[in-house]
Amino acid sequence: MGERWRHLRAIGAVAVVAACGGSSSSPARNTDPDAALLGGDGTIFDDGDEAFAYPARNLSADERGPFQIGDGIFNRNWAPAPAAPVGTDGLGPTFNAISCSACHDANGRGTPPEDDAPFLGLLLRIGLPGADAHGGPVPDPTYGDQLQPYGIFGVPGEGTPRVSYAEAPGTYADGETYSLRVPTYTVEGWSFGPPAPGAVLGPRLAPQTVGLGLLQAVDESTILELAKKSGGKPNYVWDERAQKTALGRFGWKANQPTLEQQVLAAAANDVGITNTLYTANNCPTAQSPCANAPASVSSPELQRLYENGLVVHAMATAVPARRNLDDPVALHGEDLFGSIGCATCHVPQMKTGALPSWPELSNQTIRPFTDLLLHDMGPDLADGRPDYLASGSEWRTPPLWGLGLVGRLEEHLFLMHDGRARSFAEAILWHGGAARSSKEAFRTMPKGDRDALVAFLGSL
Repeated sequence: MGERWRHLRAIGAVAVVAACGGSSSSPARNTDPDAALLGGDGTIFDDGDEAFAYPARNLSADERGPFQIGDGIFNRNWAPAPAAPVGTDGLGPTFNAISCSACHDANGRGTPPEDDAPFLGLLLRIGLPGADAHGGPVPDPTYGDQLQPYGIFGVPGEGTPRVSYAEAPGTYADGETYSLRVPTYTVEGWSFGPPAPGAVLGPRLAPQTVGLGLLQAVDESTILELAKKSGGKPNYVWDERAQKTALGRFGWKANQPTLEQQVLAAAANDVGITNTLYTANNCPTAQSPCANAPASVSSPELQRLYENGLVVHAMATAVPARRNLDDPVALHGEDLFGSIGCATCHVPQMKTGALPSWPELSNQTIRPFTDLLLHDMGPDLADGRPDYLASGSEWRTPPLWGLGLVGRLEEHLFLMHDGRARSFAEAILWHGGAARSSKEAFRTMPKGDRDALVAFLGSL
């Protein structure tokens, strides 16, 4: 690893002149010698099949044990209660998946279903007009705030989600054509009758899980300062542990304030595993089979040791290094990324603050390509489901680190909040609202410049 790191620093310090077909040459410049370190000192240098599976390179010996425990729980298939040995049951009674890794395979992104395949890695949120007592989404009285298509024996799933696609053709300024995939979501066979009038479905694709602890370590003041520059909006959401409103950082609409809450909410809502933060099964009053299902002898079902391990695993999963630092095409794409305004929201670099009990994540220079803020992305991407201060058309800027490995590691490249985009170019072309001018700049570029920008994204 040491020799490879020295090589990366050496090539990163070389001045390059980048030029692409159909565009003028970029001026020579020195590349940041630490540009490979997307995740700061914890960055790992592996672009193989398990690039998203490592603990941070600088993780202390004391935390490596809990990390491995959490990795085991992340990959555990849960069984319905009652089951032996104690501590392995509690699935459901209704659920979206039997494990965390079923949706986040190898800590990567979910995959939208093809044709009539079951939903796995993509779920549907449900929301009614208005806001709850804390300003959050209003759940449906019969189905809650998330459709769970599956149930344990004797408990019906809530309904069968479906997605269909239509192709929307478009044309670049130079005449090359493209097509965007437009999804439509429905639910067949609602088990307890239709949801309440006005219910809205919001698709959510499981994101990759690298570098999340570093995002928690960014000071709130840093994020608010970024809002002044990018025009982004912070989301303020309910912190269950602290019992107060806090800055949202995680989730497609920044609706979770901490990684602990993100992880434990997913355990409860997606797999049906109770924990110290969410102590009751998700069984709305109308669903008596769910309420009457056999209970685990463990209460909560996620034992404290395993709960801590899951949180440590989320906090400390490493970011893979940036690649192709000696590629003049990718470097030209990086210049274009900045010049057309992408870097305004996908902020290339920031520094973490001091995070108590996590020196590995503290005071790190990181390159996540996000501002952790909400931006209006226009009507074409809107799902119509507000989430605290996020409107139905506002989304948190997703981090781009690790993005270039997604297609290589997972044999697919499905991007955006519901996986509708099948390539980097399609993802850019879906941008609207506050990002419309950047999208149009990309659409009207010469092909050589478009290819360069895509090459840059592939290096992250």
